[in-house]
Amino acid sequence: MDVMSAPAIQRNDNCFVLALALLSGRAMIRALSHMALIVQKYGGTSVGNPERIKNVARRVLESQRAGNQIIVVVSAMSGVTDSLLKLAAEVSEHPTEREMDVLLATGEQTTIALTAMAINQLGGSASSLTGAQAGISTDGVHTKARIANITPDAVHRLLDDGNIVIIAGFQGQTSDGRITTLGRGGSDLTAIAMAAAVKADLCQIFTDVDGVYTCDPRVVKVAQKIETISYDEMLEMASSGSKVMQSRSVEFAKKFGVRFEVRNSMNTNPGTLVKEEENGMESVVVRGVSIERNQAKVTIDDVPDLPGVAAKVFDAITKANIVVDMIVQNVSWDSETDISFTLSAADLPKAEAALKPLVSGLGDKVELRTQSGIAKLSIVGIGMRSHSGVASKMFTALANAGINIQMISTSEIKTAVIVNESEIENAARVVHTAFGLDA
Repeated sequence: MDVMSAPAIQRNDNCFVLALALLSGRAMIRALSHMALIVQKYGGTSVGNPERIKNVARRVLESQRAGNQIIVVVSAMSGVTDSLLKLAAEVSEHPTEREMDVLLATGEQTTIALTAMAINQLGGSASSLTGAQAGISTDGVHTKARIANITPDAVHRLLDDGNIVIIAGFQGQTSDGRITTLGRGGSDLTAIAMAAAVKADLCQIFTDVDGVYTCDPRVVKVAQKIETISYDEMLEMASSGSKVMQSRSVEFAKKFGVRFEVRNSMNTNPGTLVKEEENGMESVVVRGVSIERNQAKVTIDDVPDLPGVAAKVFDAITKANIVVDMIVQNVSWDSETDISFTLSAADLPKAEAALKPLVSGLGDKVELRTQSGIAKLSIVGIGMRSHSGVASKMFTALANAGINIQMISTSEIKTAVIVNESEIENAARVVHTAFGLDA
């Protein structure tokens, strides 16, 4: 059971009550002393070299000397993970996921040690902890583990002794002692989960951009920074390709009410605050435009239109641990139909391997087709709930630009389309302009 409001995220009668009392006592002491407990996360570019690590150290010390307790979560230095992957490929064609987790976890462990050293060199007091030492327990799924519970006793002891605590992001440990990693963007999840576990007063996600923008500024040069965005909007943008935040971390923040700010580690500019939905947010129809490259499409033609066929298809996909995005099933014709879905292009070989045996048993006419070289374009905004004609405006803008739509998916606050990857940047620009987001 997830109980993120206690230092130990687990319920055990008297122990649970004692943990809550201890947490309440710490919160009261912080309130009376005007001390805040802040969790700061620094991404790979923010700690990309020794000079940037020193910059982070100075920033962290400044926050502590302002009267706050500080927990820092760091990623591996930029480029380190790629180097580790290259090393693995040089010694093994098919390394096991268990050993890949052991290898990749060393990237963050290098950063926590260097960051603690830099803080201590500047006269501060910092101690580094691996994910396991910080009390982060995970399930047993290697390379894409989920956090099962957090018991931050060691973190609190170090904070109470006046230390800045530096925690390795992206990693944890199973109940039987195996190192696991949390998947892409896992350091964001570590920071959000730790903030929830210790009841932090503030969580700051430091990256190499000033906040969340209406679109990727590298694609749309006139994209604007968003001052405040709701969890739901941020979740949709993250799941639609925005690289600023990982979708699992946003989902976690919403579930446990963790407000967080996305900021730039290279300056002191205000960032983007991500929080619960408030009155007035619906006045903005479309909050942002997201793009996701490297997508692939799988189509199964002439599938028997019978109960249970779709279940068999997606059960095979689930067992292969593949995440599916958009799903479209055509109208039945002559008791047959077509099923199409999109997924990451990296998962396409696994999907083909999982589906070929199934397809061969569905009938002689059934055919498996795949397509790569596509991308997803999404518009997001909670104002879409109360405004009509949003999808029509998007489709018209794309049509006027001569961009063909291959698939369409909608939700209450998002409309997404699949287009050729070669056209995705132009598609983003024309849609951004159509909804008045340029200014």
